[in-house]
Amino acid sequence: MADKALYLRRQWKAATRRLRELLMIAKGLASTDHPILAHLIPIRRCNLDCGYCNEYDDFSKPVPTEIMLHRVDRLAGLGTNVITISGGEPLLHPDLDAIIHRVRRRGMVAGLITNGYLLNVERIGKLNKAGLDHMQISIDNVMPDDVSKKSLKTLDQRLRWLSGHAEFHVNINSVVGGGIHHPEDALRIGRRALELGFTSTVGIIHDGDGQLRALPAREREVYRAMKAMEKHGYSRLNQFQEAIADGRPNRWRCRAGGRYLYICEDGLVHYCSQQRGYPGRPLEEYTKEDIRREYLTVKGCAPYCTVSCVHQVSYIDFWRDPQIHPAVEPPGPPKRPLVQIEPVEQA
Repeated sequence: MADKALYLRRQWKAATRRLRELLMIAKGLASTDHPILAHLIPIRRCNLDCGYCNEYDDFSKPVPTEIMLHRVDRLAGLGTNVITISGGEPLLHPDLDAIIHRVRRRGMVAGLITNGYLLNVERIGKLNKAGLDHMQISIDNVMPDDVSKKSLKTLDQRLRWLSGHAEFHVNINSVVGGGIHHPEDALRIGRRALELGFTSTVGIIHDGDGQLRALPAREREVYRAMKAMEKHGYSRLNQFQEAIADGRPNRWRCRAGGRYLYICEDGLVHYCSQQRGYPGRPLEEYTKEDIRREYLTVKGCAPYCTVSCVHQVSYIDFWRDPQIHPAVEPPGPPKRPLVQIEPVEQA
């Protein structure tokens, strides 16, 4: 009886979540004056020290809860559809559940990116109660090593707890490149994710600027095998991904700073986690005019970008509004030369 009740709750939540996401897409098609997705950082500290990661430290304190709630309200006021809470390790924030609840209460979809180490049955129950919609866990290898401790061996019990108790959608993301010693591990991780009822995706580890590291033949084979498993998932931007795997540039219109916002622990808006400093304006001062300017601003780092969440968000506007050089440059020099980027042609 308990299993049936959980199944019915999951089905109901999945149906209502899909409806809200369809409404989000409709809103995004109707207007370009609001962010579709914002990444919000409540704490920079992480309990791990993966060798390829540049998005954490081992000392930062949590952002005070009232400030985090105000930032959620500010994003809601800008018309944001989805807030994904990331880090560092967001489960280290003592009031994470209150932040998630605020996201849902303001009518937005609530996502969480975590390494999964701090999950247990009680913690999963609290996330259910808070109203979490999506969780993503990145697992890099089967056995922990000097590059990453995010291993299937360490996390499998936590995945079983999620499979038995989570009422939200769970995606397991594997990676290739970036010094991962055994790229074939991604296939085993992906199969285990599907076996437990989750979705499975794969990404390419980028360099410190979010730029492409071309994959050797062995990694490309694993990558393509993993992409074939993604029919159960929600990441299907194959025109981007195929070029990335082959080390080829993509021709697309990056809408970071407009449709996608990255808000660091200091409350500043950046293009993404890898282009911190541009535009570097406080969220408190961010306006519709900033959104419109950055929506149109060509990004010189776009051709070799591997930041898939920006690809996905920008894809909704691939067909409209050519990008231009900004009338007002963001603070500091661009990390890559600004070039005119036209959209990739569709088949």
